[in-house]
Amino acid sequence: MLTPDTWTKSSFSGGGQGDACVELARLGTRVAIRDSKDRARAPLSLPADVFTAFISGLKTDAREPRA
Repeated sequence: MLTPDTWTKSSFSGGGQGDACVELARLGTRVAIRDSKDRARAPLSLPADVFTAFISGLKTDAREPRA
């Protein structure tokens, strides 16, 4: 079971609506992802390697110029 102290969020999540962010929890070989505005809803769970590839893709996309 995931407890409140299991979840983490970015240190950049603090201004204005500080509760409007994505939270992550490590579950063995998986990463759980949830919306902090709807904590009662079931989290999305991905294999850790898939989550890592997703984040790498986001970082790569952020560095590429937009057309």
